[in-house]
Amino acid sequence: MNKIKDIGRGVINLVFPPRCPVCDGIIGPVERYIHSRCCEKLFPVEQPQCMRCGKPVLSERREYCDDCARALEHHRQMREDDSYRQGKALFAYKGSIKQTMYRFNYSNRREYAAYFAQTAVERYSDWILSCGIDVIIPVPMHRKKMRQRGYNQAECFARELSEKTGIRMAKGLVRRVKNTSPLKTMGYVERRNCLEGAFQVADSIVQYDQILIVDDIYTTGATIEAVAKVIRTYKPCKIDALTLASGSF
Repeated sequence: MNKIKDIGRGVINLVFPPRCPVCDGIIGPVERYIHSRCCEKLFPVEQPQCMRCGKPVLSERREYCDDCARALEHHRQMREDDSYRQGKALFAYKGSIKQTMYRFNYSNRREYAAYFAQTAVERYSDWILSCGIDVIIPVPMHRKKMRQRGYNQAECFARELSEKTGIRMAKGLVRRVKNTSPLKTMGYVERRNCLEGAFQVADSIVQYDQILIVDDIYTTGATIEAVAKVIRTYKPCKIDALTLASGSF
């Protein structure tokens, strides 16, 4: 089956050559996923980073980023359990990754997902293994937005990650039933309120104990929290998160 997939992908690549996620130029037969000269234009998330979401922080003395500190304080005041265990991100949201994410999200550059998944495996395979993940769930897109765009970028990444790790990807376990307003200009509390009731979970979610939620960009974490929270209403499972880029806009 894998050989058939490889052959099929090879034929597709001949007809529609994959493009570099940084410069968007065509990838030749020698290089794979990305031009070597373009790798230097991305900023992998390094230490120090937030112990909760994996976002870069300025000092090793800091345990949490500002967003997670506010979220944890909000949980404490509301006497809520934290919705997810830990998050990781591939790149800091600065420099060339901004245009990369724009094309991945809005210009049908779904082939970028293969590079993101390969990078995730190279950097975080040990972490994923230690978490004992048994299913990968992409943050879902509302059906109206899905019709407009034609694809869900988080699902593209999740599918490639599933193929490379052998962990099942299940896109139908969580549905987005509320078409929320754009969240970019909102703070954490506003985002949290906007996402209230935005997601529904299928009953079959109860068969999973270790869940990995994947999304494209992590800002305040409100979306990941909203998905994790609704999952945990069905079952007190352990949830981790992985995103492509993380940081402030």
